[in-house]
Amino acid sequence: MNEADAKYLRRSFEVARRAVERGNAPFGAVLVSAQGEVLLEDENTAVTERDCTGHAEINLIRKASPRVAPDVLARATLYASCEPCAMCMGAIYWAGVGRLVFGLRTERLYALWGVDPNDPPLMLPCRSVLPREQNRLIVIGPELEEEAARVVV
Repeated sequence: MNEADAKYLRRSFEVARRAVERGNAPFGAVLVSAQGEVLLEDENTAVTERDCTGHAEINLIRKASPRVAPDVLARATLYASCEPCAMCMGAIYWAGVGRLVFGLRTERLYALWGVDPNDPPLMLPCRSVLPREQNRLIVIGPELEEEAARVVV
């Protein structure tokens, strides 16, 4: 991870804080071009929109798919405040994003939050969702995990 990665990952933490201010879970995502231009950013909206798929990464991919050319997505980096869930990781992969950098590991998130035995989360490492032989999506993380943890507690 380089200085630019740290900068944009911290920006995803800011977006996650914005989600909390609006009554949602603390998750944010930022899409950055290979040239360092912020293309899009989005936050979790699952609570306020009453949509269980309203995760930050899904919201971002829904906006990016019709607006950002596939070749730009292939060279772009998606920064996520926390490790993407299986649903979000699938969307990131199918959108053709070239690189993912995430903050807090799922395992650590639920260690901080606790787990409801009546509603257990899908605790899959995001890399486990990817095809075994794929090489088009580079995954980096967890990074800046202590900073990311402060956003979710």
